Amino acid sequence: MFHARPLLTAATAVLVAVALNGAAPVQARTADPDYTITLDPRAQGPAINDDMYGVFFEDINYAADGGLYAELVRNRSFEFLPADNGAYNGLTAWTPTVDGGGSGTATTVNDDARLNERNRTYLKLDLTSTAGGRYGVTNAGYNTGFAVEAGARYDFSVWARSDNPAGTALTVGLTGAAARTLTVRGDRWRKYAVSLRSGRTVDDGKLSVLAAGGGTLRLDEVSLFPRDTFKGRANGLRKDLAQKVAALNPGFVRFPGGCLVNTGSMYGYDAASGFPRSRSYQWKDTVGPVETRATNSNFWGYNQSYGLGYYEYFQFAEDVGAMPLPVVPALVTGCGQNRATDDPALLRRHIQDTLDLIEFANGPVTSTWGKVRAKMGHPRPFGLTSIAVGNEENLPDAYWANFVQFRAAIEAAHPGFTVISNSGPDDQGTTFDNLWAKNRAAGVAMVDEHYYNSPSWFLQNNNRYDAYARSGPKVFLGEYASQDAKLFNSLSEAAYMTGLERNADVVKMASYAPLFANIDNVQWRPDMIWFDNDESWGSTSYQVQKLFMNNVGDRVVPSTATGAVVQPQPITGAIGLSTWATSARYDDVRVTRPDGTVLYSDDFNDGDADGWTPVQPRGSWSVVDGAYVQSDTSAQDTMVKAATIGETDYDLSVTATKIAGAEGFLVAFGVQETGQFYWWNLGGWNNTQGAVEKGFTSAKEQLLTKPNSVTTGTPYDLRIEVRGTHVRLVLNGEEWGSFDDDKVTEPFAQVVTRNDRTRELIVKVVNAQDTAAVTKVDLGGLRVAPVGEQTVITGDPGEQNTRTAEPIQPVTSTVRGLGTTFTRTFAPNSVTFLRLSLR
Repeated sequence: MFHARPLLTAATAVLVAVALNGAAPVQARTADPDYTITLDPRAQGPAINDDMYGVFFEDINYAADGGLYAELVRNRSFEFLPADNGAYNGLTAWTPTVDGGGSGTATTVNDDARLNERNRTYLKLDLTSTAGGRYGVTNAGYNTGFAVEAGARYDFSVWARSDNPAGTALTVGLTGAAARTLTVRGDRWRKYAVSLRSGRTVDDGKLSVLAAGGGTLRLDEVSLFPRDTFKGRANGLRKDLAQKVAALNPGFVRFPGGCLVNTGSMYGYDAASGFPRSRSYQWKDTVGPVETRATNSNFWGYNQSYGLGYYEYFQFAEDVGAMPLPVVPALVTGCGQNRATDDPALLRRHIQDTLDLIEFANGPVTSTWGKVRAKMGHPRPFGLTSIAVGNEENLPDAYWANFVQFRAAIEAAHPGFTVISNSGPDDQGTTFDNLWAKNRAAGVAMVDEHYYNSPSWFLQNNNRYDAYARSGPKVFLGEYASQDAKLFNSLSEAAYMTGLERNADVVKMASYAPLFANIDNVQWRPDMIWFDNDESWGSTSYQVQKLFMNNVGDRVVPSTATGAVVQPQPITGAIGLSTWATSARYDDVRVTRPDGTVLYSDDFNDGDADGWTPVQPRGSWSVVDGAYVQSDTSAQDTMVKAATIGETDYDLSVTATKIAGAEGFLVAFGVQETGQFYWWNLGGWNNTQGAVEKGFTSAKEQLLTKPNSVTTGTPYDLRIEVRGTHVRLVLNGEEWGSFDDDKVTEPFAQVVTRNDRTRELIVKVVNAQDTAAVTKVDLGGLRVAPVGEQTVITGDPGEQNTRTAEPIQPVTSTVRGLGTTFTRTFAPNSVTFLRLSLR
């Protein structure tokens, strides 16, 4: 924990050197350091869970198909339909192809000739080719095409049937590889396979499947896999992506979501069409032979093949030495949908599905679902011990009513099993408080918290878990990230992680999220690992997470840090008006001192808004009938600003009226040129919630939330009273809420852990500021070897790793001059791990 002391001036004139670009710092000659870290080895720090850090995999940003799942064919079973995405059809990613005078027609069909009830759509080729001609289809793959490596083998397979009595010659061609021909015989579905070897490297290849002769040829489940998958597994994973995860040394793998777990239909199939469409993630759809698995419309706007299913998730967790941690739907939707089931039979079915999932993971081969697992190739149980129920539900009472039924059934059938609850979609607020109270009262073992906040939030909340009860439910921080991808974001996360480790008796597990992003298909940022069709690279946060995850330690050694006092800053800056998918009018904007002295006013009666400028050019603002109106109901985040207020005590008042649209209105204050701002959001979240949010450009966190809605056509009188860091909000003459943003941004953070096996201390220091931190380290009498190892991540705080360059990398070096006390200079904008051998 950090303790402030009066500001000291570092003796910078006598510094020998400062560590830059990962170079080992030279010991500074100063008697007056900026910071002092003091260990108390006699005090007992908390033990650190072996599974402290893990990864969270959700099929977002095309993370599965076209990503971790090594299948190269897009829409391999012709199941892409407009029901999934308006731009889809059965031939999405496929193009009819003619070769050598061939002819025919290609259509996707769903009739009684289908492969099976879950794989319903297939490709029908009506062939009319003359001698020597061929007709068929070509697949474009993902991104720019098939990435093919010279000398590598690729395994092609297809399910096919032909009504041509002589059989149908089917030629398989892959860019860069010699074509192979196989013969489809008989009008019953049969699997055909052939191996291809590439003669050259390409990253924009295509796969063609061309048939000769006449008759009708039916094709389904057209597949091409690299032979060299992760661990060499059939139906396996893309090697470079899986290896990047394995290199993290994760303690657990949380899957399969995320929002896709509990959004969409809660039922299995669409009654009208018979298709398994747009439903929440249901594990039984994802096991068994891949050709029998359902596909699904992903919450994130694309099709899921479910080739990467529950068996493959369990296998992947085992392959990387991690604990599997599935998340099952609680029959209450999350992620803004806010619906709950009122069907007791459906709830009972999903509870039974969860019990069946545990049997699939752990049951003997003689059990119903253990037999399915064994038939898939893993007779040995996977050793599942924990399961999470639900994800980010914002209907706490409905969620809790279902959760307790799941928990009771699981614990009755599997005593000692850990059933994880959650606390909703944010780090605070009414849902958060409600669910935490319920979890504590019920003695739940672990609660899943999620939040995505600005770097300043992470630097201000290092002590968040210091105040949590040491008994009662433990914390699983299942999703968190600082909302950008630059080094400064990663430094703020690193500083926060020192607080997670210091509170390892409360925070038992944590995982950055999301894990993967396909650079050509991004629904969410930031992300840890990025990729295209043949390359992958780790973000700056990947490098920081990897450093922490591979240097955890067994126990925290209590320590304190003293250093410069950082004072809270008063809320000053411009005022602003904004909307979100809403048209609204604003009038009578006034800023006054507490004594009534007018600092700024605009009633728009002169017909213009000359003092107002857009923060971003969004929306359509104009003066209409003596008011300032934003008229575009589709535009989001339309903020305009005016009147920079330098005083620390002032009142902002405005009259706001919703004209049309989905939400209410946003009144901003404390708007800085750096992009930081506050706004009072009324009628947000589809007119269901009000909040005060603190933002930095596009990143925002909620400081205050409560249920709220806005009536169209009704004027609202709003007043925001700012007194330094304290803000009071008045709606129509009555106090709506208040908050005090008096937290300070602490740029220096540290924690010390001990590795019992190697007998090492691991001193972890984050210096998230533009100046070096001269630091005295007092080990409290512990004796260490004079030579140790140092790993540093540092650089320009605005830098990020990209496809073309990865400048932010850890650098490891040897350090000398260590002892019971020593002084180090920690580089500006750096994370430093010192490993010290105990004597």
